[in-house]
Amino acid sequence: MNDLSSFINEIKAEAEHLGFSLVGITTPKGPEHFSFFQSWIDAGNHAGMSYLANPLNVSRRARPSLIMPECHSILALGLPYPNPILNLQEAKPAGTGRVAAYAWQEDYHGWILVQGNKLVEKIRMLFGQATKARVFTDSPPILERELTGRAGLGWIAKNSCLISPEVGSFFLLAELFTDIPAGSTPQSIPDYCGNCTRCLEACPTGCILPNRSVDSRRCISYLTIENKGMIPRELRPLLGNWVFGCDICQIVCPWNKKQVARGNYQLPFFGQPPVRPLLRKEILLTEDEFQFKYRSSPILRLGRNGYLRNVVVALGNERNDANTDLLAHILKTEPDALIRLHTAWALGRAKNMRAKAALEQRLGVDPNQEVLEEIRLSVKDM
Repeated sequence: MNDLSSFINEIKAEAEHLGFSLVGITTPKGPEHFSFFQSWIDAGNHAGMSYLANPLNVSRRARPSLIMPECHSILALGLPYPNPILNLQEAKPAGTGRVAAYAWQEDYHGWILVQGNKLVEKIRMLFGQATKARVFTDSPPILERELTGRAGLGWIAKNSCLISPEVGSFFLLAELFTDIPAGSTPQSIPDYCGNCTRCLEACPTGCILPNRSVDSRRCISYLTIENKGMIPRELRPLLGNWVFGCDICQIVCPWNKKQVARGNYQLPFFGQPPVRPLLRKEILLTEDEFQFKYRSSPILRLGRNGYLRNVVVALGNERNDANTDLLAHILKTEPDALIRLHTAWALGRAKNMRAKAALEQRLGVDPNQEVLEEIRLSVKDM
């Protein structure tokens, strides 16, 4: 098959049939804004994500062809997921946590790879089984938003998300590298953010920087997912009841509100209702129960200890006296020090005599020095 324009049309049609609502094509040339990424790393805005600063990974981001030397074209793919704005008016049970919308159903990585490999087979049907093609999503060292933006899927917004005029920003990205010289999508999408600053103003922690990047050290998504250790004390009250990720900067975006008005929310894969875990039940999950409940969910990657750390912070932010006895029980019986540390803080937020007594009972008893220091600070604040 030698007609590349026919190839492009046929492959795009197949990709859309497989659920990728957004499709574009670009080349593996180096990103124009690589220096911006390097300066972001140099400023430490990647926080604890040290893999981003790994020299080999950095060089691959500068030259995508290093990932697949035979690559001549890259198909950029976008998979929409639920727009949580649709659910904002629904009654939310008291005492529940919030989960980023992309995690409302099973982990997307497997689905994207399965559908992407079907697209690879289609390409090989057209060009022969010797055609080289590989599918990537999320994990390889690729500057995805620049690459897919260059392919015409959208523009990088002020909150650093990629926004498509057709579906907003609630979509996942994937890339298909191939050795076929298919050219590139002829136009990129202009920047339509204009003078709007709603995302910057809405971010509880102020993590969105003026240059369309994010200080991960303050980002709720980073703090509740990628961060494996202690959440900084001054940021905990700002997390609200988010227990996995955050959608705030996207929820306030006018482009996502437009999609609701247009009815653009028929989804090929993500169709489940919002995940709203009951905090008082979640905090009691054993390791086996956690592993079973979230076996197919992106939440599994966080692990029980990281997840329950987030749950006790959400319980602390409720400032509900009814949680005092439960938190006191967790502080006394929980084997993981990270969870106990944040539980001590949550008890301190209660500011009642039962909470203070529970904290004081653990002074000099808890075997972990960091937990003991948190207990002292929490008692002092009461």
